[in-house]
Amino acid sequence: MSLNISLPAELENRVRDHVASGMYGSASEVIREALRLFEAYQTVQVASLSSLKADIAQGVADVRAGHVAPMDMTAIKEQGRTAFRAQAGKV
Repeated sequence: MSLNISLPAELENRVRDHVASGMYGSASEVIREALRLFEAYQTVQVASLSSLKADIAQGVADVRAGHVAPMDMTAIKEQGRTAFRAQAGKV
């Protein structure tokens, strides 16, 4: 298949630079590689979004099931400081 595309000057220069670097034999190779990377990136994006949605759904389910309680940040910080002091005393 033959396809002619127009690129802004900046992208055209980047394609030419990649070919000039010797890593690619032609502009077509650069574009093919860019499309492969773009598709891989989209796959990762979809997987990440799916994972995030699952985590949110689990959090909502935990709230509805009553498995969530308010956090006392002052108490949490104090527990961390106590553990740090205990660890520092062992060194």
